[in-house]
Amino acid sequence: MSNAKSVFETMVDRFNSEEADGMEAVFQFEIDSSDSFYIEIEDDKCSLTEGEHDDATVTLSMELETLKGIMSDELDGMDAFMQGKIQADGDIMLATKLTQLFPN
Repeated sequence: MSNAKSVFETMVDRFNSEEADGMEAVFQFEIDSSDSFYIEIEDDKCSLTEGEHDDATVTLSMELETLKGIMSDELDGMDAFMQGKIQADGDIMLATKLTQLFPN
């Protein structure tokens, strides 16, 4: 199993359905220019799929270490974005909810 996949599986395990009340969204992740995963949130549930979604709500591109830092609260997501460590396309405001949806 890839390191990226294990990070995403941990995120799915930590999913906070209360924060996703009524949300329908697809978070596409492009990691280290090689791994692609997406997390789909619908009906207060989330699922992880390897690959690319045809119509992601937001696409986030970053290095695996950046994602690990954000998910462990060692790195602030907004700071990482402002420093150019994260590139976002689509509903950028949705990306700000990552740590609420997948708390540490």
